[in-house]
Amino acid sequence: MRIPAILAALSLTIVAPAAPLLAHVKLDASTPAAGTAAKAPKAITLTFSQPVVPAKASAAIIMTAMPGMKDHGEMAIRNFTLAWSADGKTLTLTLKKPLPTGSYEVRWQAAAADGHAMSGTVGFEVS
Repeated sequence: MRIPAILAALSLTIVAPAAPLLAHVKLDASTPAAGTAAKAPKAITLTFSQPVVPAKASAAIIMTAMPGMKDHGEMAIRNFTLAWSADGKTLTLTLKKPLPTGSYEVRWQAAAADGHAMSGTVGFEVS
């Protein structure tokens, strides 16, 4: 009866070290931060929990509301370029012109070495 217990203990030691490899990428920080107000930003940064595979990442800036326009539909902002930090953890979206007053979401998707795509949004205001 001791052999099954030993085999169970050995199987746990074999599986346990692999668990950190299954950790999925998540967003650790952003500038502007979620839920904050900024003054005409010219750049948006997304910092992830681990290096991201650039070919498996994307980001979009969406204007979700504009002051004085009650029924403003979503509008994609296209005047930006993407750049990755040397460590592969930070994505910078550099705008050609500052964002005008309104509400925005940055919608992102990213995958790390595990290949599992994660996604999320960061909402902020420009005043």
